[in-house]
Amino acid sequence: MSSILLKIVKKKYEEVDEAKRRRSLKEVQSALTDAPMPRDFLGALKGYPEIRLIAEVKKASPSKGVIRQDFDPVAIAEAYEAAGAAALSVLTDEHFFQGHLDYLKEVRKHVSIPILRKDFIIDEYQVWEARAAGADAILLIAECLTTNKLRDLLELAEALKMTALVEFHDAESLPVVLQSKARLIGVNNRDLNTFEVDLGHVVRMRSQIPNEITLVGESGIASRQDAIYLQGHGIDAMLVGESLMRKADIRAATCELLGKSTS
Repeated sequence: MSSILLKIVKKKYEEVDEAKRRRSLKEVQSALTDAPMPRDFLGALKGYPEIRLIAEVKKASPSKGVIRQDFDPVAIAEAYEAAGAAALSVLTDEHFFQGHLDYLKEVRKHVSIPILRKDFIIDEYQVWEARAAGADAILLIAECLTTNKLRDLLELAEALKMTALVEFHDAESLPVVLQSKARLIGVNNRDLNTFEVDLGHVVRMRSQIPNEITLVGESGIASRQDAIYLQGHGIDAMLVGESLMRKADIRAATCELLGKSTS
């Protein structure tokens, strides 16, 4: 685990402990009675001839600081959907990314496409919390979790009718990811030790991942040419945030990335 990841995970354990003191697991579980039924996140990405887009609602990052000053998560999500995004990713980490679970709750009320809770999930409490908030999917980062914890969290997500996007960067993590039986895998092209990005990383990993597994390329995707490159190498979907969030017209930028007309 990189130093930044260690720092984030340590903080996340503190946050989860505090959340449990504020609101018990039983209270979170009882809130599921009012939660909407999950949408099919995997189905929105799998089996299409063209690469699918998971568009990210992201205000800031630890390495880049604030990415978008005029941050309106609902307006951003609606622009993504109008431009043809297949799904959304909403950052809910507060300390490092200036996200919030309430952003996901509000976005869920205004869009019809499925939503991923993008956070550093290390505890079952967060999975229940995501489901109660209206998430259709959660992110599980292999480098943050033990083999058993990854499996347990994935199984809980599926039991709650959500999709788990299992992400990794280090090639050494791939056997554990495959062992988890994940049906949706993401390859982070950013090395969290150096913060360098290599778009070819997910392409190299594709040959080591069974074709029946839906594969998502994450990080370093900034242009229509990048999307075409990934599609040409069998990548099913791309998760894109920063390059779209920096554009003045998010809808137009998303259309351009997808090769669609803005009219």
